[in-house]
Amino acid sequence: MNPPAASIDAQRAWAEAARRDLPWRTTRDPWAVLVSELMLQQTQVTRVVPRWHDFLARFADATACADAGVAAVVEAWSGLGYNRRAVALHAAAVRVRDDHDGRVPGSLEALRALPGVGPYTARAVLAFAFERDVAVVDTNVARILARHEGRRLLPREVQALADAWLPVGDAWAWNQGMLDLGATVCTARGPRCGACPLATTCAWQGRGEDPAVGSAGVSGGQSRFAGSDRQGRGRLVEALRAAPVSLDALAAAAGWPDDPERARRVVAGLVADGLAVEHDGVLSLP
Repeated sequence: MNPPAASIDAQRAWAEAARRDLPWRTTRDPWAVLVSELMLQQTQVTRVVPRWHDFLARFADATACADAGVAAVVEAWSGLGYNRRAVALHAAAVRVRDDHDGRVPGSLEALRALPGVGPYTARAVLAFAFERDVAVVDTNVARILARHEGRRLLPREVQALADAWLPVGDAWAWNQGMLDLGATVCTARGPRCGACPLATTCAWQGRGEDPAVGSAGVSGGQSRFAGSDRQGRGRLVEALRAAPVSLDALAAAAGWPDDPERARRVVAGLVADGLAVEHDGVLSLP
């Protein structure tokens, strides 16, 4: 069900008063918005803020990013994790430079065609940079929708519901408000239902089994990082940011000096993902 007009008005009033002060909300530059959205994927806001400023100081637009080369972008991505996003962002910048005269496109189809840009990111750029009437759905918004409906949602239902809720002509503020609501009130753990502007029409209201668990678009918990291959990948990329690493030193650089086979497997993944190249017995950034 869609919330009544009173709930829509309550959400808008709450969002206006509670809006988080985030630097990418002060710009409508599509490149800056795109960078922020890729950085925010699976990375905490507090870590992204300083890196976003530094990145844009170095790569002010897509052409500067594309011209710099992928190694420079991976180097600048330090501290954000999930380094494949840096490779994807550089590839997207190349596409923008070569196919769109250096300007991030303003259509859903063209944005979706950029490397690393999925349905959420494309709609976020449209809503937050171009202020188009599109609803964005990340895991926070999907959680709100499932709880409000009181049931697990199918993939086709999530975006349809978000679209139905969207007040025409207010996409920027509405979407920011929904993201803030999911990040600060309707949280995955310990939701503050008493503070939620949608509480009066929410079918769940914190009682019984959480309908967001297993619902479409709602992410589950991440696997343990300590001791994982992801940790080894991160160590290797961080070492490569400093200097190339000889193949016989890779296991130590990954943190597994006694498990060179595991290190080789991780290195193969880095090469396949475009994060590293091997030449003459040395691994380096591409």
